[in-house]
Amino acid sequence: MIETISIQHKIFEIRGQKVMLDFDLAQLYEIETKVLKQSIRRNLNRFPSDFMFELTPDEFTSLRSQIVTSSWGGTRYLPFAFTEHGVTMLASILNSDKAININIQIVRAFITLRNWALNYKELADKIAQLENDNDKKFADIYEALNYLVSEKEMETNQKERKKIGFK
Repeated sequence: MIETISIQHKIFEIRGQKVMLDFDLAQLYEIETKVLKQSIRRNLNRFPSDFMFELTPDEFTSLRSQIVTSSWGGTRYLPFAFTEHGVTMLASILNSDKAININIQIVRAFITLRNWALNYKELADKIAQLENDNDKKFADIYEALNYLVSEKEMETNQKERKKIGFK
């Protein structure tokens, strides 16, 4: 049984979407990447662009530091990136008990990440609200301090000025 956390480390954000790459999926399914790609190409109509897309050379280069390349000097073809829906669709073309069990774990990993992101957004919103509230309070404090400082300066100026009239 693969841990959810190890699957989450294979989920990347590309083009604003959480995706998994074909060679990581092939490793999880314990099949060759070539076999996975052949199955996908035979069933391309099941994978619209919001389920799967091929990385551009720039996207793949930027991910290279985060992924392991093959001992042949890298991958020969640009990898496919699968969204959560694309991974779910893979279960229908890789019709084995192993693929189904792995897909369940992968979907759980995506859900865990989504829930974490929602909680993080709520926390970030609360922090922003606190900062906003405190900024208003601190603005009042700064205004009061500035008033006191300016009043003190006026008193000092009054004492230091040259007096006129009767002494």
